[in-house]
Amino acid sequence: MSRPARASLRKPRAEDGAAIWSLIRRCKPLDENSMYCNLIQCDHFRDTCVVAEVDGAIAGWVSGHVLPHDPETLFVWQVAVAEEARGTGLGSRMLRELLGRDASEGVRRLQTTITADNDASWALFRRFAERMGGALESEAHFTRDTHFDGQHATEHMVTITMAERMRKAA
Repeated sequence: MSRPARASLRKPRAEDGAAIWSLIRRCKPLDENSMYCNLIQCDHFRDTCVVAEVDGAIAGWVSGHVLPHDPETLFVWQVAVAEEARGTGLGSRMLRELLGRDASEGVRRLQTTITADNDASWALFRRFAERMGGALESEAHFTRDTHFDGQHATEHMVTITMAERMRKAA
């Protein structure tokens, strides 16, 4: 199997919402949101989301936002990479892209939530923290019984405290 061409990264457009929704549906075990949710992310949160394109098709997506009550924290909601683009470092590349944007100017921490069994996400964020010189901590945050009425696995809050100026690393 040949490697895909190098992806180009950009801010999403509202027109990308349906394609992003479709990508997320193919990236188990990511939680599927409504297509409308992805449309709103593309439109309202475009400065803190990233789309990766390969040959005109969406091959990667990171959604996130700077916390309104803590402008030093960028919360990453989802990272999705198409099967054919996995193993190329695209997830880390999209995260670095986000941290290098003006919208992340004051960001000193990156947070995300991950279920205990999502090995791919744990590996991505551990590698990202290590390569960028950040310290990674985690703790149970949204729990199965308290927050999900027993319907979803506990989400662990992962916090990467960044080394000074890490966000500008390319």
